Amino acid sequence: MKTEKQILGLCKLSTYIKDFLNTDPENFSAEDEEFMGVLRRSEIENSWFTIENQKFALQKWTDLLEEKSLKSWLADFEPAKIPKKVGLILAGNIPLVGFHDVISVILSGHIPIIKLSSKDKMMLPFLLKKWQIFSEESIEYELVERLQNFDAVIATGSNNTARYLEYYFKDSLSIIRKNRTSVAVLKGDETPEELELLAEDVFRYFGLGCRNVTRLFIPQDFKIDLIFESFLNFKNVINHHKYANNYEYNRAIYLLNAERFWDNNFVMLKEDAALFSPLSVLNFTRYKTLDEVKDFLSENEENIQTVVAKPELGLNSINFGEAQTPGLDTYADNVNTMDFLAVI
Repeated sequence: MKTEKQILGLCKLSTYIKDFLNTDPENFSAEDEEFMGVLRRSEIENSWFTIENQKFALQKWTDLLEEKSLKSWLADFEPAKIPKKVGLILAGNIPLVGFHDVISVILSGHIPIIKLSSKDKMMLPFLLKKWQIFSEESIEYELVERLQNFDAVIATGSNNTARYLEYYFKDSLSIIRKNRTSVAVLKGDETPEELELLAEDVFRYFGLGCRNVTRLFIPQDFKIDLIFESFLNFKNVINHHKYANNYEYNRAIYLLNAERFWDNNFVMLKEDAALFSPLSVLNFTRYKTLDEVKDFLSENEENIQTVVAKPELGLNSINFGEAQTPGLDTYADNVNTMDFLAVI
Protein backbone atom coordinates (compact mmCIF):
# COMPACT_ATOMS: atom_id res chain seq x y z
CA MET A 1 0.00 0.00 0.00
CA LYS A 2 2.81 2.41 0.90
CA THR A 3 4.60 1.85 -2.42
CA GLU A 4 1.33 2.30 -4.30
CA LYS A 5 0.85 5.68 -2.63
CA GLN A 6 4.42 6.63 -3.54
CA ILE A 7 3.91 5.67 -7.18
CA LEU A 8 0.61 7.54 -7.31
CA GLY A 9 2.38 10.51 -5.77
CA LEU A 10 5.06 10.44 -8.48
CA CYS A 11 2.37 10.31 -11.16
CA LYS A 12 0.71 13.35 -9.61
CA LEU A 13 4.09 15.05 -9.42
CA SER A 14 4.58 14.36 -13.13
CA THR A 15 1.20 15.94 -13.92
CA TYR A 16 2.01 18.92 -11.71
CA ILE A 17 5.31 19.50 -13.55
CA LYS A 18 3.66 19.08 -16.97
CA ASP A 19 0.98 21.60 -16.10
CA PHE A 20 3.64 24.08 -15.04
CA LEU A 21 5.72 23.57 -18.18
CA ASN A 22 2.67 23.94 -20.42
CA THR A 23 1.28 27.08 -18.77
CA ASP A 24 1.90 30.45 -20.34
CA PRO A 25 3.83 32.60 -17.82
CA GLU A 26 1.20 35.31 -18.23
CA ASN A 27 -1.32 32.89 -16.76
CA PHE A 28 0.82 31.65 -13.87
CA SER A 29 -0.94 30.94 -10.59
CA ALA A 30 0.74 31.64 -7.26
CA GLU A 31 1.87 28.00 -7.21
CA ASP A 32 3.36 28.36 -10.69
CA GLU A 33 5.19 31.49 -9.61
CA GLU A 34 6.62 29.56 -6.66
CA PHE A 35 7.89 26.85 -9.04
CA MET A 36 9.35 29.44 -11.40
CA GLY A 37 11.05 31.10 -8.46
CA VAL A 38 12.88 27.84 -7.71
CA LEU A 39 14.16 27.70 -11.28
CA ARG A 40 15.31 31.31 -11.15
CA ARG A 41 17.12 30.85 -7.83
CA SER A 42 18.79 27.69 -9.14
CA GLU A 43 20.13 29.62 -12.13
CA ILE A 44 21.35 32.43 -9.89
CA GLU A 45 23.20 30.01 -7.62
CA ASN A 46 24.61 27.99 -10.52
CA SER A 47 24.65 29.78 -13.87
CA TRP A 48 25.18 26.49 -15.74
CA PHE A 49 21.60 25.62 -14.71
CA THR A 50 19.84 27.79 -17.24
CA ILE A 51 16.04 27.94 -17.15
CA GLU A 52 16.03 26.12 -20.51
CA ASN A 53 18.16 23.23 -19.27
CA GLN A 54 16.21 22.93 -16.02
CA LYS A 55 12.97 22.74 -17.97
CA PHE A 56 14.49 20.16 -20.29
CA ALA A 57 15.42 17.98 -17.31
CA LEU A 58 11.97 18.39 -15.79
CA GLN A 59 10.29 17.47 -19.09
CA LYS A 60 12.34 14.30 -19.40
CA TRP A 61 11.36 13.28 -15.88
CA THR A 62 7.68 13.80 -16.60
CA ASP A 63 8.07 11.39 -19.51
CA LEU A 64 9.39 8.75 -17.09
CA LEU A 65 7.07 9.23 -14.12
CA GLU A 66 4.08 7.46 -15.63
CA GLU A 67 2.28 4.72 -13.69
CA LYS A 68 2.86 2.06 -16.34
CA SER A 69 6.58 2.84 -16.62
CA LEU A 70 7.08 2.93 -12.86
CA LYS A 71 5.28 -0.37 -12.26
CA SER A 72 7.15 -2.04 -15.11
CA TRP A 73 10.46 -0.88 -13.65
CA LEU A 74 9.57 -2.12 -10.16
CA ALA A 75 7.96 -5.39 -11.27
CA ASP A 76 10.93 -7.54 -10.23
CA PHE A 77 11.58 -5.80 -6.92
CA GLU A 78 9.95 -6.22 -3.53
CA PRO A 79 10.09 -3.28 -1.10
CA ALA A 80 12.28 -3.93 1.93
CA LYS A 81 10.44 -5.22 4.98
CA ILE A 82 12.88 -3.45 7.30
CA PRO A 83 13.80 0.05 6.01
CA LYS A 84 17.48 0.93 6.07
CA LYS A 85 19.06 4.36 5.92
CA VAL A 86 20.94 4.92 2.67
CA GLY A 87 23.35 7.83 2.48
CA LEU A 88 23.35 9.65 -0.85
CA ILE A 89 26.15 12.01 -1.86
CA LEU A 90 24.72 13.63 -4.97
CA ALA A 91 26.50 15.13 -7.95
CA GLY A 92 25.57 18.57 -9.26
CA ASN A 93 26.92 18.68 -12.79
CA ILE A 94 23.48 18.75 -14.46
CA PRO A 95 19.99 19.52 -13.10
CA LEU A 96 18.34 16.75 -11.06
CA VAL A 97 21.17 14.30 -11.75
CA GLY A 98 20.63 12.68 -8.33
CA PHE A 99 16.84 12.29 -8.58
CA HIS A 100 17.06 8.71 -9.87
CA ASP A 101 19.04 7.62 -6.81
CA VAL A 102 16.54 9.28 -4.50
CA ILE A 103 13.45 7.67 -6.00
CA SER A 104 15.26 4.32 -6.22
CA VAL A 105 15.95 4.35 -2.48
CA ILE A 106 12.43 5.41 -1.54
CA LEU A 107 10.65 2.99 -3.87
CA SER A 108 12.86 0.14 -2.67
CA GLY A 109 11.47 0.68 0.82
CA HIS A 110 14.44 2.50 2.34
CA ILE A 111 15.08 6.00 3.65
CA PRO A 112 17.49 8.29 1.78
CA ILE A 113 19.83 10.46 3.83
CA ILE A 114 20.63 13.10 1.24
CA LYS A 115 23.70 15.30 1.03
CA LEU A 116 22.91 17.71 -1.76
CA SER A 117 25.53 19.07 -4.09
CA SER A 118 26.31 22.72 -3.42
CA LYS A 119 25.65 23.26 -7.14
CA ASP A 120 22.12 21.85 -7.07
CA LYS A 121 20.39 22.74 -3.81
CA MET A 122 17.02 24.12 -4.87
CA MET A 123 15.05 21.86 -7.19
CA LEU A 124 15.34 18.47 -5.51
CA PRO A 125 14.07 19.60 -2.07
CA PHE A 126 11.20 21.42 -3.78
CA LEU A 127 10.14 18.32 -5.73
CA LEU A 128 10.53 16.06 -2.70
CA LYS A 129 8.15 18.24 -0.70
CA LYS A 130 5.60 18.08 -3.50
CA TRP A 131 6.02 14.32 -3.81
CA GLN A 132 5.52 13.96 -0.07
CA ILE A 133 2.26 15.89 -0.26
CA PHE A 134 1.02 14.01 -3.33
CA SER A 135 1.90 10.69 -1.65
CA GLU A 136 -0.10 11.51 1.47
CA GLU A 137 3.08 11.78 3.55
CA SER A 138 4.09 8.18 2.71
CA ILE A 139 7.70 9.02 1.84
CA GLU A 140 10.54 9.59 4.30
CA TYR A 141 13.84 11.31 3.64
CA GLU A 142 16.42 13.48 5.37
CA LEU A 143 18.48 16.37 4.01
CA VAL A 144 21.82 16.60 5.82
CA GLU A 145 25.10 18.49 5.66
CA ARG A 146 27.10 15.43 6.71
CA LEU A 147 26.34 11.74 6.47
CA GLN A 148 26.11 9.76 9.68
CA ASN A 149 24.09 6.85 11.05
CA PHE A 150 23.61 5.13 7.69
CA ASP A 151 23.47 1.47 6.62
CA ALA A 152 24.75 1.90 3.04
CA VAL A 153 26.06 4.63 0.77
CA ILE A 154 25.72 5.68 -2.86
CA ALA A 155 28.17 8.44 -3.69
CA THR A 156 29.19 10.23 -6.87
CA GLY A 157 32.34 12.28 -7.35
CA SER A 158 35.36 12.95 -9.51
CA ASN A 159 38.04 10.27 -9.87
CA ASN A 160 40.10 12.07 -7.26
CA THR A 161 37.18 12.45 -4.85
CA ALA A 162 36.19 8.82 -5.39
CA ARG A 163 39.50 7.61 -3.97
CA TYR A 164 38.76 9.42 -0.72
CA LEU A 165 35.18 8.19 -0.70
CA GLU A 166 36.29 4.60 -1.23
CA TYR A 167 38.65 4.89 1.73
CA TYR A 168 36.16 6.73 3.93
CA PHE A 169 33.38 4.23 3.26
CA LYS A 170 35.60 1.13 3.06
CA ASP A 171 33.69 -0.55 5.89
CA SER A 172 30.25 0.26 4.47
CA LEU A 173 28.12 -1.29 1.75
CA SER A 174 28.56 1.21 -1.05
CA ILE A 175 28.39 2.23 -4.68
CA ILE A 176 31.09 4.80 -5.47
CA ARG A 177 30.80 6.39 -8.88
CA LYS A 178 33.66 8.09 -10.73
CA ASN A 179 34.12 10.28 -13.79
CA ARG A 180 32.68 8.89 -16.99
CA THR A 181 31.93 10.30 -20.40
CA SER A 182 30.29 9.18 -23.64
CA VAL A 183 31.36 8.60 -27.22
CA ALA A 184 29.72 8.62 -30.64
CA VAL A 185 30.57 6.55 -33.68
CA LEU A 186 29.60 7.70 -37.18
CA LYS A 187 29.14 5.14 -39.90
CA GLY A 188 29.47 7.77 -42.60
CA ASP A 189 25.99 7.67 -44.11
CA GLU A 190 24.18 9.58 -41.38
CA THR A 191 21.44 11.95 -42.49
CA PRO A 192 21.54 15.67 -41.63
CA GLU A 193 18.73 14.97 -39.17
CA GLU A 194 20.76 12.30 -37.39
CA LEU A 195 23.76 14.59 -37.14
CA GLU A 196 21.56 17.32 -35.68
CA LEU A 197 20.46 14.83 -33.04
CA LEU A 198 24.13 14.13 -32.33
CA ALA A 199 24.49 17.84 -31.56
CA GLU A 200 21.93 17.35 -28.77
CA ASP A 201 24.15 14.62 -27.32
CA VAL A 202 27.17 16.92 -27.44
CA PHE A 203 25.77 20.27 -26.30
CA ARG A 204 22.83 19.61 -23.97
CA TYR A 205 23.72 20.90 -20.48
CA PHE A 206 26.76 22.55 -22.15
CA GLY A 207 28.43 19.14 -22.31
CA LEU A 208 28.78 18.83 -18.53
CA GLY A 209 27.05 15.46 -18.11
CA CYS A 210 28.66 12.03 -18.09
CA ARG A 211 26.27 11.10 -20.91
CA ASN A 212 27.47 13.98 -23.09
CA VAL A 213 29.61 12.95 -26.06
CA THR A 214 33.21 14.16 -25.77
CA ARG A 215 34.86 11.73 -28.21
CA LEU A 216 33.83 11.09 -31.80
CA PHE A 217 34.87 8.34 -34.22
CA ILE A 218 34.49 9.15 -37.92
CA PRO A 219 35.36 7.22 -41.10
CA GLN A 220 38.57 8.11 -42.94
CA ASP A 221 36.91 10.17 -45.66
CA PHE A 222 34.22 11.87 -43.55
CA LYS A 223 34.00 15.65 -44.06
CA ILE A 224 34.37 17.74 -40.91
CA ASP A 225 32.16 20.45 -42.42
CA LEU A 226 29.14 18.13 -42.14
CA ILE A 227 29.59 18.02 -38.37
CA PHE A 228 29.87 21.78 -38.04
CA GLU A 229 26.77 22.29 -40.17
CA SER A 230 24.77 19.96 -37.95
CA PHE A 231 25.85 21.86 -34.81
CA LEU A 232 24.47 25.25 -35.87
CA ASN A 233 21.27 24.87 -33.83
CA PHE A 234 23.45 25.16 -30.72
CA LYS A 235 25.47 28.20 -31.80
CA ASN A 236 23.97 30.27 -28.97
CA VAL A 237 25.96 28.33 -26.36
CA ILE A 238 28.74 30.83 -26.98
CA ASN A 239 26.51 33.54 -25.48
CA HIS A 240 26.77 31.86 -22.08
CA HIS A 241 29.64 33.57 -20.28
CA LYS A 242 31.09 30.48 -18.59
CA TYR A 243 30.99 28.44 -21.76
CA ALA A 244 32.54 31.34 -23.70
CA ASN A 245 35.34 31.62 -21.13
CA ASN A 246 36.15 27.93 -21.60
CA TYR A 247 36.06 28.29 -25.37
CA GLU A 248 38.37 31.32 -25.41
CA TYR A 249 40.78 29.73 -22.94
CA ASN A 250 41.09 26.44 -24.82
CA ARG A 251 41.38 28.19 -28.17
CA ALA A 252 44.19 30.39 -26.84
CA ILE A 253 46.07 27.35 -25.51
CA TYR A 254 45.83 25.53 -28.84
CA LEU A 255 47.01 28.62 -30.72
CA LEU A 256 49.96 29.18 -28.35
CA ASN A 257 50.99 25.55 -28.66
CA ALA A 258 50.51 25.60 -32.44
CA GLU A 259 48.13 22.65 -32.17
CA ARG A 260 45.89 21.79 -35.07
CA PHE A 261 42.15 22.18 -34.56
CA TRP A 262 38.96 23.02 -36.47
CA ASP A 263 36.87 25.93 -35.24
CA ASN A 264 33.40 27.29 -36.05
CA ASN A 265 33.42 30.10 -33.45
CA PHE A 266 31.51 28.21 -30.74
CA VAL A 267 33.05 24.74 -30.61
CA MET A 268 36.38 23.24 -31.63
CA LEU A 269 37.07 19.83 -33.14
CA LYS A 270 40.47 18.39 -32.32
CA GLU A 271 42.00 15.23 -33.73
CA ASP A 272 42.92 13.63 -30.43
CA ALA A 273 42.63 10.07 -29.12
CA ALA A 274 41.83 11.21 -25.57
CA LEU A 275 38.47 10.04 -24.29
CA PHE A 276 37.76 13.17 -22.24
CA SER A 277 37.88 16.57 -23.93
CA PRO A 278 37.85 20.06 -22.42
CA LEU A 279 34.56 21.93 -22.34
CA SER A 280 33.87 23.53 -25.76
CA VAL A 281 36.08 20.93 -27.49
CA LEU A 282 35.06 17.67 -29.18
CA ASN A 283 37.86 15.17 -29.72
CA PHE A 284 37.72 12.98 -32.82
CA THR A 285 39.71 10.29 -34.60
CA ARG A 286 39.32 8.69 -37.99
CA TYR A 287 39.01 4.91 -38.16
CA LYS A 288 39.75 2.43 -40.95
CA THR A 289 37.88 -0.56 -39.54
CA LEU A 290 35.17 -0.94 -36.94
CA ASP A 291 37.43 -3.34 -35.04
CA GLU A 292 39.63 -0.35 -34.12
CA VAL A 293 36.62 1.30 -32.53
CA LYS A 294 35.55 -1.86 -30.71
CA ASP A 295 39.05 -2.30 -29.29
CA PHE A 296 39.02 1.27 -27.97
CA LEU A 297 35.58 0.83 -26.41
CA SER A 298 36.67 -2.40 -24.75
CA GLU A 299 39.90 -0.89 -23.38
CA ASN A 300 38.06 2.15 -22.00
CA GLU A 301 34.87 0.45 -20.85
CA GLU A 302 35.23 1.61 -17.24
CA ASN A 303 35.32 5.25 -18.33
CA ILE A 304 32.49 5.19 -20.88
CA GLN A 305 28.93 5.84 -19.78
CA THR A 306 27.24 5.24 -23.12
CA VAL A 307 27.89 4.89 -26.84
CA VAL A 308 25.86 6.79 -29.44
CA ALA A 309 25.70 5.15 -32.87
CA LYS A 310 23.49 3.44 -35.42
CA PRO A 311 22.19 0.09 -34.15
CA GLU A 312 23.57 -1.79 -37.18
CA LEU A 313 27.12 -1.13 -36.02
CA GLY A 314 26.57 -3.62 -33.19
CA LEU A 315 28.17 -1.50 -30.48
CA ASN A 316 25.49 -1.90 -27.80
CA SER A 317 24.69 1.72 -28.43
CA ILE A 318 21.80 4.14 -28.15
CA ASN A 319 20.36 6.21 -30.99
CA PHE A 320 21.44 9.74 -31.84
CA GLY A 321 19.70 12.29 -29.63
CA GLU A 322 19.02 9.85 -26.77
CA ALA A 323 22.08 10.43 -24.60
CA GLN A 324 20.23 12.69 -22.16
CA THR A 325 17.03 10.64 -22.07
CA PRO A 326 17.92 7.53 -20.05
CA GLY A 327 15.13 5.22 -18.90
CA LEU A 328 14.28 4.26 -15.34
CA ASP A 329 16.20 1.02 -15.82
CA THR A 330 19.32 2.82 -17.08
CA TYR A 331 21.81 2.90 -14.22
CA ALA A 332 24.87 5.10 -13.86
CA ASP A 333 28.15 3.22 -14.40
CA ASN A 334 26.03 0.19 -15.37
CA VAL A 335 25.64 -0.75 -11.71
CA ASN A 336 22.06 -1.79 -10.97
CA THR A 337 21.05 0.43 -8.06
CA MET A 338 17.89 -1.54 -7.32
CA ASP A 339 19.78 -4.83 -7.07
CA PHE A 340 22.17 -3.17 -4.61
CA LEU A 341 19.28 -1.79 -2.53
CA ALA A 342 17.59 -5.20 -2.47
CA VAL A 343 20.42 -6.81 -0.47
CA ILE A 344 21.40 -4.19 2.08
